[in-house]
Amino acid sequence: MTSPSYQIPTEVREFAEKSVEQARKAFEGFSGAAQKAIAAVDTSAIPAAAGAKVVGATALGYAEANVKAAFDLATKLVQAKDVQEVLTLQTEFAKSQFAAFQEQTKELGAAFQEQTKEIGAAFTKAASPK
Repeated sequence: MTSPSYQIPTEVREFAEKSVEQARKAFEGFSGAAQKAIAAVDTSAIPAAAGAKVVGATALGYAEANVKAAFDLATKLVQAKDVQEVLTLQTEFAKSQFAAFQEQTKELGAAFQEQTKEIGAAFTKAASPK
């Protein structure tokens, strides 16, 4: 027995495609503003600020990549022909995002560790008698 194929009406599909594209553009605007804000941080006065800036920029880069992947998935889902394709796309997305999340967590953890060492060294140097 075959299950009936469900087709999304063309008007609904077109509306969904436009909505995804509008949301993508809105996020790109937000992301650009966030990048400018991070770039504008003055790191010369406080040693920890430079490290925070690096970690913040790294985290923002990961967030942008993850949101881009979600928008790409949404675009593919809107164009899916049937429920089976939707399930396949969702499964592939979940697997790839889990792998990306593991790698991002590892890299971000290493960046935090490095910045913590540098901050500790700066405070030790500042507290040392001259």
